[in-house]
Amino acid sequence: MTAPVTDRPARIAIVTVSDRAARGEYEDKGGPGAEAWLRDVITSPMQIDRVIVPDGREGVAATLRELVETGADLILVTGGTGPAPRDQTPEAVMDVAEKELEGFGEEMRRASLAEVPTAILSRQTAVIRDATLIITLPGKPAAIATCLQAVFAAVPYCLDLIGAARVETDPAKVKAFRPGV
Repeated sequence: MTAPVTDRPARIAIVTVSDRAARGEYEDKGGPGAEAWLRDVITSPMQIDRVIVPDGREGVAATLRELVETGADLILVTGGTGPAPRDQTPEAVMDVAEKELEGFGEEMRRASLAEVPTAILSRQTAVIRDATLIITLPGKPAAIATCLQAVFAAVPYCLDLIGAARVETDPAKVKAFRPGV
């Protein structure tokens, strides 16, 4: 196990994938929703950056590569995970992935299916590249909260294992699981 980085705040990037939001025709609600959820749950120091990019495989992949190369520990990608032709976020994420963590997508779909029958259309996943965990999420704030609540207990330990910055959570909101702790 690689020791987690404890001497700096975690660097978290939230990437909203939306043609309309990138053109300024639609107010991004996914990015602010994900940020609000993180700020409510994470108790350790963190820096959050938000980016909006248009749908499309190449542009999303290039943005993710840049964020990894500039030191993001955790990247949350909202939007572009459905079955529509422009929804290419999972493909872009796989273009930059070194390892896929399929259990994240399985658990997010399971949790979402309890709320909406169309959850089976989602293509959420999580991957690792270098010392960065990348998680894909839906675009709506309520769906983002459902998905993050379903998987976030495993995120701090995953970040520890890959050598990213250490993240602590408020155990009353999300009890992070670290074996032996």
